[in-house]
Amino acid sequence: MAVFRSGLLVLTTPLTSLAPRLAPILTSAARLVNHTLYVHLQPGMSLGGPAQPQSSPVQATFEVIDFITHLYAGADVHRHLDVRILLTNIRTRSFLPPLTSSVQNLAHPPEVVLTDFQTLDGSQYNPAKQQLERYATSCYSCCPQLSSVLLYPDYGPGVLPVGSLDVPLPSTISPTSPVGRSAKQPVRGHQRGAVGGTFDRLHNAHKVLLSVACLLAQEQLVVGVADKDLLKSKLLPELLQPYAERVEHLSEFLVDIKPSLTFDIIPLLDPYGPAGSDPSLEFLVVSEETYRGGMAVNRFRLENDLEELTLYQIQLLKDLNHKENEEDKVSSSSFRQQMLGNLLRPPHKRPELPPGFYVIGLTGISGSGKSSVAQRLKGLGAYVIDSDHLGHRAYAPGGPAYQPVVEAFGTDILHKDGIINRKVLGSRVFGNKKQLKILTDIMWPVIAKLAREEMEQAVAEGKHVCVIDAAMLLEAGWQNMVHEVWTVVIPETEAVRRIVERDGLSEDAAHSRLQSQMSGQQLVDQSHVVLSTLWEPHVTQCQVEKAWALLQKRISEAPSGP
Repeated sequence: MAVFRSGLLVLTTPLTSLAPRLAPILTSAARLVNHTLYVHLQPGMSLGGPAQPQSSPVQATFEVIDFITHLYAGADVHRHLDVRILLTNIRTRSFLPPLTSSVQNLAHPPEVVLTDFQTLDGSQYNPAKQQLERYATSCYSCCPQLSSVLLYPDYGPGVLPVGSLDVPLPSTISPTSPVGRSAKQPVRGHQRGAVGGTFDRLHNAHKVLLSVACLLAQEQLVVGVADKDLLKSKLLPELLQPYAERVEHLSEFLVDIKPSLTFDIIPLLDPYGPAGSDPSLEFLVVSEETYRGGMAVNRFRLENDLEELTLYQIQLLKDLNHKENEEDKVSSSSFRQQMLGNLLRPPHKRPELPPGFYVIGLTGISGSGKSSVAQRLKGLGAYVIDSDHLGHRAYAPGGPAYQPVVEAFGTDILHKDGIINRKVLGSRVFGNKKQLKILTDIMWPVIAKLAREEMEQAVAEGKHVCVIDAAMLLEAGWQNMVHEVWTVVIPETEAVRRIVERDGLSEDAAHSRLQSQMSGQQLVDQSHVVLSTLWEPHVTQCQVEKAWALLQKRISEAPSGP
């Protein structure tokens, strides 16, 4: 069976019967599609008659919303699939205009259309497949060579229950004032509303939040995307997608699922955003986590003589496969944690280095724990070059940098025995860009030369992986000596705490030291692999072992060696 990049799944079974059958349907679809899977709900549609089936409106009820959540939650098992439930024909009670007959353009035109429609004999019934293709192309832009598949025959006999299974789905949405509701109760529509979030690496929990907001809104949806100060408290903020990239993915998804809406996507720079000040908004969609924030927005509106927004609270999606230190919900924070140790961009080619010899440049802000990571890599078999030790050698009397440094900074930087007092020298250069440049212009070329000599020694010893441990790797331009840059990140507040504890400096002095270096974000922007020592030592060890194993695989799969 061919595997297609994008597909359209048309679900025809009534929702109450479909819910318990979703897992095998999604699994079958995931075997056929490897990129984007659009899902179109059309319960009750038949592909068996002679007349071409027509799209019909589906009323937005709590059952429909609960089903959409259930589907996205089930799809989280197949994370290679970008699932998008199309809301074009789902209408709220107060807004039921006739469906348009125009064909909707999708961001990724489907190459295959699938359905759960069940033929009487359980076969790939050609007329039904032809009807399915006609129906799909009448609703959506599809590839000219559209293929069609009836999924039911894949399940095998006796797998699917027969008839309606009246199994209620767990409740997904509730207004702030809990009210009695039934599954068939229609959902009220509003003209304009808002939703907000970080929307980093758009995942299925985001899609539930956005889908509910799109169903409730009939004219305009304002979407606030967190930026700048609101990102500072995020876990591993260095791995957040840039604002423009998050907006691009968000916009594509929203236009796909409900093109009839006007979307106003704006940067969210404070906790209230437009929801706190726009008098035209009628509702705000929040999650269980942000419910208190929604209440604060309403208090802020009342203080400014604006009407309260109707709040709709969405339950979080649980992540049943979360690992240690990851959240038990589907979240971007967990996704960023899972990126640690992975290759983020292609390695550099370094044909000038000896064949079969691979060099990693390991860096990180002061206090990040990169030296402990270097020792863990040494334990796994890497040859480690400590640039700080090379600096000590260079500074030592008779070393290649001793005389130039003394001539540049004077003899008052020396101990009585003639050794350079690095603390005194450091106090001269930290926070003084001109003095720091004088020092680095002397030291960096010297240490680079010593590092190359060490690399030759590693080759002579038969080592295959060398790690250059250097806080100033990128500032010094030493990335030109390595295949990959690995960066260790921690929050600046934690770095300051560690520097104060380790070196006995004041907090101001620790901040000054960090300000003389590139930021964690600047380092990550040029890195191939990112690690973090923020958690317990055994968690760091697992990260390093993962990164090492992936590195060994890359080296072994390289066409002609590194």
